[in-house]
Amino acid sequence: MAPRYKSKSRKSKSSTHPAPPILHPHAAGIDVGAREVYVAVPPGADPRPVRCFDTFTADLLAVRDWLQACGVDSIALESTGVYWIPLFQILEAAGLEVVLVNARHCKNLPGRKTDVQDCQWLQYLHSVGLLRPSFRPADEVCAVRSILRHRDSLVQGAARCVSHLHKSLTQMNIQLQHVISDLTGVTGLAILEALLAGERDAVTLARLKDHRIKATREVIAKSLQGDWREEHLFTLRQSYELWKTHQQLITACDRQIESMLQKFDTRAEKDAALAPAKTSHKKPQKNEPQFLAREECFRVLGVDLTAVPGFQTPTVLVLVCELGPGFAEKFATAKHFGSWLGLCPDNRITGGKIYSAKTRDVKSRVATALRLAARSLHRAQNYFGDLYRRWKARLGGPKAITAMAHKLARVLWHLLKYRQEFDWKVFAREEEKMKRKKVARLFHMAESLNYQLVPKQ
Repeated sequence: MAPRYKSKSRKSKSSTHPAPPILHPHAAGIDVGAREVYVAVPPGADPRPVRCFDTFTADLLAVRDWLQACGVDSIALESTGVYWIPLFQILEAAGLEVVLVNARHCKNLPGRKTDVQDCQWLQYLHSVGLLRPSFRPADEVCAVRSILRHRDSLVQGAARCVSHLHKSLTQMNIQLQHVISDLTGVTGLAILEALLAGERDAVTLARLKDHRIKATREVIAKSLQGDWREEHLFTLRQSYELWKTHQQLITACDRQIESMLQKFDTRAEKDAALAPAKTSHKKPQKNEPQFLAREECFRVLGVDLTAVPGFQTPTVLVLVCELGPGFAEKFATAKHFGSWLGLCPDNRITGGKIYSAKTRDVKSRVATALRLAARSLHRAQNYFGDLYRRWKARLGGPKAITAMAHKLARVLWHLLKYRQEFDWKVFAREEEKMKRKKVARLFHMAESLNYQLVPKQ
């Protein structure tokens, strides 16, 4: 029996979906690369709606002129490394609205991927209003942020120099770094200066010991007996000179950051007084800013963030230079701020079942600073310290640090959003609740061991 085929005389009606409305009719999309940028404008704006330009300054200015000639007033620019920064600044200075978008939010559909298709896809998504701008602080904040990030790289370079100093001493079997805690302290620097000046007598070098060093002069002299080889002394000298150069550059960065922060508007009240600093350190820590950073941050923010548990002056300076004083107004709620930092669970739910709840991989210096602040609470005798230790026992160290960093982020947002000082009374109820749970747990443990707890009178 011959197979039966359906007649093709009638055409099947294809289901047509209405096109989304165009919200930005004069929108453009730009795909940025290291050597070339591809620009797409609306199809009717130019006979050639897609063009390629080099990344030289003259070509970027040509991009600006062509977009203005096409009547473009809003541009979607994908954040690619640091290649987008020159073009962004040129377009923004020309008065054009530049929407910096996350590459995760503008992923193209599966299929062939080219630079031409990428810029056209960006232009389409932006024209129908499917792209959200990424948070970028003001120009003055971006300027001081660049200096602070450069300072961090110098601090890391100075730390590598100290490692090279340790290596050179170890190769000569000089065990000084194992006798004193800090080779770049008062005693360590004095001994290094004398060594590089030609002094080799261990007893004479041991007399340079500071009174705060716990090791005796005999132990220090014993650690300074080794093989003074010329090649290792050469590397020791160069590492030491490079370390001193890093310290000079760090000091210059501090002066530059101070002068740039002084240009920020004052948000603190005229009669507001800064409370004395609450710190457990008897002296300033190494690599701290060498200016009145706490006072400047209080003037710029209007709130003393060092009153928050875990927040020290370097942490507050990172927040000011990375986010700016008015960043809380850019995020609708504290949850939005925590999500932007990548500190909240990123739930993946299908069919009512959670397949994944891990946090997103977000590279943020602010999130790193908040994690360090959360890690410093492991011995704090307050509500935040008890909460962190309870989370650590239940979730483990990494998850507890992330959870506490998320809580600190929410506290930070509320303080700056409503211009309020940190008040322990807000957490008094939660602290009392946690205390009752601890007492109930102790009574339950004693009862399980056939003991009876008697409250102290």
